[in-house]
Amino acid sequence: MQKDETTLRVLTVNIHKGYTLFNSRFMLHELRDAIREVKSDLVFLQEVTGRADEAVLHVEPVQYEFLADTLWPEHAYGRNAVVSGKNFGNAVLSNFPIVSHRNHALSMGPGEPRGLLHCILDMGAGRAALHVMCTHLGLRERHRQQELSVLRTLVENEVPPEAPLILAGDFNDWRSRADALLAPVGLVEVFRRADGQNARSFPARWPLLRLDRIYVRGLAGDRPLFMPRQPWAQLSDHAPLAAELQLRE
Repeated sequence: MQKDETTLRVLTVNIHKGYTLFNSRFMLHELRDAIREVKSDLVFLQEVTGRADEAVLHVEPVQYEFLADTLWPEHAYGRNAVVSGKNFGNAVLSNFPIVSHRNHALSMGPGEPRGLLHCILDMGAGRAALHVMCTHLGLRERHRQQELSVLRTLVENEVPPEAPLILAGDFNDWRSRADALLAPVGLVEVFRRADGQNARSFPARWPLLRLDRIYVRGLAGDRPLFMPRQPWAQLSDHAPLAAELQLRE
């Protein structure tokens, strides 16, 4: 990696609506402290709650706003599901201006709705706009295959071939099939490129399954970052993934 190229630190984590494994404790404040400690330029969040229905008696904070407050000046949210007056989906927190954002439905048929949040960032200084996508795919293999097909089509139709792209989130891809399905659109997974396999991320306390991913295209370089087991093992059911990425001049 060249020192004269812009380096970005990115983090992706499924925050499980602010609860630990088995919903035993609400850990949103501790999550905020841990996320801030990573000092990421971009944060990709899954299972984060948005603004609740005003009829809900015990209104929780808008989680992505609470996590971004005073540190990330820009954020975008894509609502995917509504349950008992509360909604949740994916969010991106950014140190760079978000020029536009759009949430795309990925689901087809029954099951929990899944989506893809697509943001375009202004990187300044005459640099190309950066496309970032945050997603959370389904639990069933058949649903994931359909969702990945839709996702790939969205990349083909909405991201110029020469544009830099980061795609991150919870892919629930315990069979490790997403890499091959996304390769035709030029996406490469950071941990697989470095280590030969995707990172273990679930469950957070004793990671066994390789569910979470950071894919990139059109960048100058990338490398995974080590994330300590603590305090993350106590904060959610997923361990986070982080990487250092470099933009082309």
